Amino acid sequence: MEPFTYASLAQIRVLLLPVGNIRRSTFETWAQDIRSIDNVRLGDITTDVKDERSRFMPNHQLASGYLHLAYPSHPPPDSHAPLSLFRTSDFPLVVIGIASCGENDSLATILTQFQTSLHEVFPRESMFPLASNCFVFEESDSTTNIHLGDNFPGLVVIPSVMGHKKTYIGTLIADLCSKVLVELATVMQTLESPLGNEYLNATLFPVLPPSSELPRSLDDEPRRDSLPPLPSHNSQPDLVSPALRSKSPLGLKRNSTIGPGGLLPSRHASLPTTPVPQKKRPTTIGAASSHGRLFKVLADFFLLAGRLEEATIWYTEAIVLFKTPQDAPWHASALEGLATIPVVEAWASTHGVNGTAGDKDPWADIADKLTQASALYHKASPTSEPEATLSLLAYLYCSSVLRHSTLLYSVWSSKGWGPLAFTAMIQPGPSPFLPATLSNNASPTSASSARNTFAALERLTSITGISRAQIAASLSQAHGPWLLHLDARERVRTLQYVAAMFGSLGHVRKEAYVLREVLGCVMDLIVCGRDERAAGSARVQSAGMTARNSSLGGGAAQGTVGIRENERTEGNESILRIVKHVCRVHGVDLEAVKLLDAGASNRDSLQFQDSEDVELDEDLVQSAREPYGWPELQIGIIREAIAVAEALPDYPAVAQFSLSSLKLLHPVMSSGDQHHLYNTASRALLTAKRRGDRRVVDYWSGKPVVSIEILPLPLVRVPIEKPLSILSQSAAGTTSILTGVKDPFLYNPRKLLSGQTKTVLVQNESFELVVTLQNPYVFDLDLQSLQLSTSGVPFVSKASPVVVPANSFHPVTISGKALEPGTLIIRGCIVQAPGGVSREFVLPLSTEEEEERRSRRRSAIECETGRSKHAGLDFRPWEKSSKRGSTQAAAASTSTSAAKKPIRFLECKVVPEQPLLRIRRTSLTHGAVMLYNGEMSTIRITLENVSSLPVDLIRLTFDDSTIAPAQQALAEGDLSVFDTYETEYDLVHRPVFTWDSEHEPHSIAPGHKRVITVNCFGKVGCTSGAINVSYAFVHRPQASLQEPAEVFYTRQLSYPVLVTVYHMLECHAMDILSYSGATTTISPDDDADESSPEAKARKSLLHVGDIADWCIFSIEVRNTYGLPFEVTFERDQEGVEPASVTSLVPPGSTSRIVLPVKKISLSEEHVSRPIPMLSDRQYVVSTSKLTAAEERAQRELFWYREELFKVVHGRWRENGGTRAGDLSLRQQRMTLPMLEALRVETARVRMTLVRYDEEGNAQQVPVDPPGSKFLPTSNEFVYLRTSITNLSPSELVLTLNLTLEPSDHVVYQGELLDIPIGRLAKGESHEVETPVAFVACGRFDFSAEVRALGRPREASLVGHGKMRIAVSDS
Repeated sequence: MEPFTYASLAQIRVLLLPVGNIRRSTFETWAQDIRSIDNVRLGDITTDVKDERSRFMPNHQLASGYLHLAYPSHPPPDSHAPLSLFRTSDFPLVVIGIASCGENDSLATILTQFQTSLHEVFPRESMFPLASNCFVFEESDSTTNIHLGDNFPGLVVIPSVMGHKKTYIGTLIADLCSKVLVELATVMQTLESPLGNEYLNATLFPVLPPSSELPRSLDDEPRRDSLPPLPSHNSQPDLVSPALRSKSPLGLKRNSTIGPGGLLPSRHASLPTTPVPQKKRPTTIGAASSHGRLFKVLADFFLLAGRLEEATIWYTEAIVLFKTPQDAPWHASALEGLATIPVVEAWASTHGVNGTAGDKDPWADIADKLTQASALYHKASPTSEPEATLSLLAYLYCSSVLRHSTLLYSVWSSKGWGPLAFTAMIQPGPSPFLPATLSNNASPTSASSARNTFAALERLTSITGISRAQIAASLSQAHGPWLLHLDARERVRTLQYVAAMFGSLGHVRKEAYVLREVLGCVMDLIVCGRDERAAGSARVQSAGMTARNSSLGGGAAQGTVGIRENERTEGNESILRIVKHVCRVHGVDLEAVKLLDAGASNRDSLQFQDSEDVELDEDLVQSAREPYGWPELQIGIIREAIAVAEALPDYPAVAQFSLSSLKLLHPVMSSGDQHHLYNTASRALLTAKRRGDRRVVDYWSGKPVVSIEILPLPLVRVPIEKPLSILSQSAAGTTSILTGVKDPFLYNPRKLLSGQTKTVLVQNESFELVVTLQNPYVFDLDLQSLQLSTSGVPFVSKASPVVVPANSFHPVTISGKALEPGTLIIRGCIVQAPGGVSREFVLPLSTEEEEERRSRRRSAIECETGRSKHAGLDFRPWEKSSKRGSTQAAAASTSTSAAKKPIRFLECKVVPEQPLLRIRRTSLTHGAVMLYNGEMSTIRITLENVSSLPVDLIRLTFDDSTIAPAQQALAEGDLSVFDTYETEYDLVHRPVFTWDSEHEPHSIAPGHKRVITVNCFGKVGCTSGAINVSYAFVHRPQASLQEPAEVFYTRQLSYPVLVTVYHMLECHAMDILSYSGATTTISPDDDADESSPEAKARKSLLHVGDIADWCIFSIEVRNTYGLPFEVTFERDQEGVEPASVTSLVPPGSTSRIVLPVKKISLSEEHVSRPIPMLSDRQYVVSTSKLTAAEERAQRELFWYREELFKVVHGRWRENGGTRAGDLSLRQQRMTLPMLEALRVETARVRMTLVRYDEEGNAQQVPVDPPGSKFLPTSNEFVYLRTSITNLSPSELVLTLNLTLEPSDHVVYQGELLDIPIGRLAKGESHEVETPVAFVACGRFDFSAEVRALGRPREASLVGHGKMRIAVSDS
């Protein structure tokens, strides 16, 4: 609709009509040229009329002033016909037809079409238009030979070759304006007659009947009592004459240039069509009627004619004569005319100055007149036909209020009284609320963020002194119950103007309130204007936005569908834009769910959003969103919006509004509302699809994807990456058994990074993912399609429909497979709701950087939550987020824009296709094996290749229940060095499972089988184990130019074994004794058995050469089982013949085994080595604090014990059976006495007693039969001979210390301490004789110590010897 113009009373309305089959674009082009002529100078008005009809013509050719033109888009409604005299400026006085003429067009046809269009718009009884013409524009040069002649009046041809067409059109319009002025004079002549004046004063809004229906005079003579003629050029009323005379004819003259005028329904006629002459005396017609209305109409015509001085005079005279209440509207209209004249004069003079003049504002008097006019309109009451009159009074009252508000707004927005304000009031243009001073102002239906700021609006108030509240108060007077009396078109026009001005003032809520009423009016027009020709057609109920009792689905009657015959949707879209704006003002964004074209491809959510952060943090923003607005009011407005969309009908918009409301307001909605909105959206989408609408909705339910997790592959299918270099190493190291890992360090920071490896998948093998979806609504969410979104290598996955239960998190399993090796990136999911388009939702990898970013984002949102930083409409969620987003974006761009890292997604490594084995059969029953401690058994496993690829590598690893506790003890580090070594030795050298990799097959062809053999060793404490078979296809065929891979992948089969080990033999009390004579001597009790085999075997076993080189190994074996076992200990020593001893140990008994062992000698370098660790773990500092001597003794004990276990081995065999095994000695400890007996001394000491006969020959003193004691006599001189032999590999300087106990009864010669021996080479001996005599009988103990010089005191003792002597008298 055309905007309301303040100076409309001074504008001649020109209606432009398309004629014939002119194209719309052509019509708009020429209409735009015509509309650009908005005024005509009075000096350009020329006419040949010289009589009374020239009364409104300019006084002379140099007259100043303008005729102002307006170009309405539509003629006034029929109901405004009574205002044809009261407000002539509201009617089109000029009609211009626009036609295009081609080669085959006829001018007569065009003229006929123009006349037909004219009569369709204006009936014959109408007095309008006062002038008309048809402009015919040639399309090409070929029609330039048209001759009009005299047969086509009212038609002007404008050749296409004519230059300066706009100037020529201006001349034609000036001619039409001159005809209008002439016709205005003709109308005035009719009104000046007594009968015309009587008609003018007969009703509140009089209408002149056609000239054919005017009554004739009773006599043919001129009436002497008629009104005197009004002056035409002088325009000065005769204030002395009581009556004015007129000689103008009674009839209204119409010539060929006057076209049909506005519609005039008969119901508005205030006088009968044919007045009854006998009821009125012809001598009194017009005599008693006031002339105020005549003067007011005369002033209106002068105002239209641009003669402002005359108009001012006649308005003033008319106001003086308006005394009765019935003349109140006329009085108000005269005041409006007087208020218009100063603005027109100021615009013409262009001398207006911004600001104020003197102490009073220039517009103050004008505003007072308009205020008075509004008050007069408001108190006017109709006397007849109240229904029609009330509508007109309401229209006039609203127009007066809008005129007053426009005055204030124009001055306020133009920064004062000046040319900008005058232009805005006279020629506002198509956008009256976008003046130059408010360039940032937004249209009523645009986003609020584009509006002017509060400071900019208040600045205009400070400049002009006109406050926004003052303008709003004036504007609010137009809104009231009287709007119901207006016609629908005028009601819409008024409300639209009120809403637009409220919006421009910054009162957005008031704007939205009025726009709801505008929508109500528009929807009433749309619904009621639908064609209902079919008898059974559906009648769509009114769906106005102002319906207070409408329900969520009350837009159309149940079972009916609105029909739209016009396929153009521009009008519907404009209505929906207003609906969306109203809802946005109330905090509801109906475009939260977008409408898209059905042909749109799947969209990346990161590209769809303004930034990546908006998409990735949508869940954070939604969770921290603060409530805005009154939920009940918002839901009510949503109901009205859906009703409007259903009534248009626009079913995609219905779905969009319903789903957007669900997305934003579901926390405050009842269950019934949520169900109804969801069902409404579903039905609307189905209806739109059935009708062929290509618009669909975007996915609306927020971000449905919560998490994506790849399910681990079955253990038999998991590929394990191995370097090719491992093939050149040993099959299986001991490190993994000892420590459980291959890392030699107890703490390795790189291990943390290595744990974050990619998930490994296999080419052409299916795997599964679990996608967790969320549904925050009370209804089951139906998803038409759910599939993975990936990049990288090709991936195959089948989309499937999903129903997510209400208010729940729902896991969905999706399977797929990669078709090529490489990297598979899982970005997220592609989700499609029924009737919508697919949308991708990405799910970044939860890395430390991502979690830190989300934490900062969450902290920033929570920091602003609850703060009153935003007032009014700035508190709406999108307003706050836009301000917050712009601030954060600016800060981020200045600080970390360059360091922003790309988003990481879940990545999977796809390896080439791998073979697959399975265990076909085994030799075990139920996977269980039962063994004795130390027994060895075999397990046979049959493997089958069920894939299409061969296997060329097989490796076996094992695990059992004893490994983990041992590894845990080693990892804790609380064991001593000795226990650590024993634990490692038990793991390395006594494993439960072993296999011979050199003699077992390593290749299996596709579809073939192979048998592998595994040895199982019985170890006490082992209850279970596992045999792990690793296999791979390593030597793959490759292209000649392809680089060989540095890694290969293995798979693993695991076979669990249940192990039962019986503990039947225990070894304890190990001892090592030195040899003595009693060792090989048979006691007297055994004389009878001397010839027995056991005695002979024992004697032969214990009979050795030099007993000084031997020691005796003994151990006790106890049988804790219920069967007897044969126990055999073997000696396998270098340089000595092997020997063994066997003993049968009955159940529950203990047997002691004795075995001679030759003493062992280890070098100093050997025994000084630290106790080794069988693993390559990082060096661990020992927690024990030992002295150097203690540490040395510990090492000697360890190395001699290890050497002993290399010499002595134990075995067992089931008595009478075939089962046999080893008997371990590793639990036995060695003591220092045992060490002294086992090792070869450094310096060997031999002590003997000799006596010399008379010839000087030495004779040995007798000894007892066992050879353990010497038997000298008392008081006899004997010689103690001490022989020292150096058994070390190096020279030694030795000293000898002798001890004689008891020393009081022994007489000796020489020194007993530090007897020098001297330097002895390797193997060299030296003897020392000491004369002694025993002065008493009894037992004496002699001992000798040999010390080496040059060594520390504690390490200087290198040999010792003992002797026992029994002295007697004889």
